[in-house]
Amino acid sequence: QVQLVESGGGLVQPGGSLRLSCAASGSILSINVMGWYRQAPGKQREVVATITSGGTTNYADSVKGRFTISRDNAKNTVSLQMNSLKPEDTAVYYCNAILVRTDNFRSNYWGQGTQVTVSS
Repeated sequence: QVQLVESGGGLVQPGGSLRLSCAASGSILSINVMGWYRQAPGKQREVVATITSGGTTNYADSVKGRFTISRDNAKNTVSLQMNSLKPEDTAVYYCNAILVRTDNFRSNYWGQGTQVTVSS
């Protein structure tokens, strides 16, 4: 089995910073892409940032220049450094991984989500 476990959410004031982390564990052969998505109340889940195993990153326009995604391939972890947070960043943030298991099954896995609330 494969698990993604997130940590680091919480309440922060506008302009503040938070760092989210996610660790993938289990029967993993390789991880192609890791990323962060978010879902605000009443809205669809949207991509925030992704990073390939080679380090290529992509960001949603709304977070460019404020958020930074990074990963440690050896530890199967991905992090999201969020700076200059805005109230509109409030959402449940989900870790995502497109990976190949040790039985060569390729699939898309999600974490349980962590709440980020930006409010004064």
